[in-house]
Amino acid sequence: MIVITGATGHLGRLVIDAVLQRGVPAQQVVAAVREPQKASALAALGLQIREADYDRPDTLTRAFDGADKVLQISGSEVGRRVPQHKAVVDAAKTAGVRLLAYTSVLHADSTTLVIAPEHQATEEYIRSCGLAFSLLRNGWYTENYGQAVRQALASGTIIGAAGEGRIASASRVDYAAAAAAVLTTEGHEKTIYELSGDTAWTMSELAAAVTDISGVQVGYKDLNPDEYIQAITGAGVPEPVARTLAQIEADIANGLLSDTPGDLSRLIGRPTTPLRDTITGLVKVADGPANQPA
Repeated sequence: MIVITGATGHLGRLVIDAVLQRGVPAQQVVAAVREPQKASALAALGLQIREADYDRPDTLTRAFDGADKVLQISGSEVGRRVPQHKAVVDAAKTAGVRLLAYTSVLHADSTTLVIAPEHQATEEYIRSCGLAFSLLRNGWYTENYGQAVRQALASGTIIGAAGEGRIASASRVDYAAAAAAVLTTEGHEKTIYELSGDTAWTMSELAAAVTDISGVQVGYKDLNPDEYIQAITGAGVPEPVARTLAQIEADIANGLLSDTPGDLSRLIGRPTTPLRDTITGLVKVADGPANQPA
């Protein structure tokens, strides 16, 4: 039995789709979710729905009962993830899980990415517990720029502070396909996969892609960190979040998300989704009926 945590989230739902597409019977897949009442669409597919709240370890123990493999999708609450993740690992060990796969971050053991420390601590805990593991070190999602694309189509500008730093992003579908491959095939015990897109691009190239796809002239405006923080706090982003985002921009400028080792395309058996393909989808969403003037 395969258990997927965070199953109603963007990545979790795509992993479920990918696992089912690989021929796993729905009855052998557990959607572990914080709010089971929001998983009716998954229940309709024939999946087992179990409550799994990272802040309530008792729910995790029940969710993993009988599990063979578990995908632990990292939590979204930055600053709280280490105790939450440890609770998941403990429950997996108690359940006797044969393989725990964890969605980490690119080069977690050596990177200075601002978002890395909680992933580093989680990886260390997984190793210390004696579980068979697979570390899925995900790079950047192209969909992270969905809001930037929407704003650019309205304003003509994408702002950032990444300079000419390159980003080897891939689509969520690609990362989900990698997780599904690990969950549905053998030989992944004690493995580490550095997952990123096949091609790295700059923010200027992103703006050029949006221009070409949408027909709207879009440019990239590179700001210094203070200007960037001022711009996004002025748009309503809380200052602590803005400072973290500015640090991520600096990390990109320093090349921390540019690596293209090829693990992702090898694992999924095809090239990763090109930037243009994902941006085309984002442009269509931004230009959908709900966004048209009355």
